[in-house]
Amino acid sequence: MTGNQRRQEILNCLQSSVPPVSGGKLAKRFSVSRQVIVQDIALLRAEGNQILSAARGYVLAKPEARRTRVFKVHHMPEQAADEMNLIVDCGGRIEDVFIYHRVYGVIKAPMHIASRLDVKRYEDELSGGKSLPLSNATSGYHYHTVSAESVQVLDIIQKELDRHGYLAKLQDYEPVDFWKTS
Repeated sequence: MTGNQRRQEILNCLQSSVPPVSGGKLAKRFSVSRQVIVQDIALLRAEGNQILSAARGYVLAKPEARRTRVFKVHHMPEQAADEMNLIVDCGGRIEDVFIYHRVYGVIKAPMHIASRLDVKRYEDELSGGKSLPLSNATSGYHYHTVSAESVQVLDIIQKELDRHGYLAKLQDYEPVDFWKTS
């Protein structure tokens, strides 16, 4: 077995195990020294694998699943920063912006806005006057896919958007799965 094959098998072991897997157990399984396992773990971490060292062995950190929800909103261009800051201040990340145009269909652009600094950068990009917000094509109506750590955070964002008058009602001609929570 090559080193690459052994490291792949170590990853497989960690993925399939709930309790931590000790270095000694891995060394015995692959007939190598514990030091070789320590080096393999270091190489796997260098490749971006989130391997944690616990008191009883190694654990593969599970990526935290974020929840998403699409919000239909409406506001004037000068209110965009306020709307985005509201979302990030509540713990959301604005993944994209899109419009549903009756002629052109869905037109979408990534945003990846997670902080007030990101909102400021967005504002600075538009302030040059050479580009306009996508929502201008639909009189200020647009959608954001927002991600957060939990459904509860998404609920808070929804309540705040509604409280500030940004949440817009879906129309009969719009796709109905925009409000889906994943």
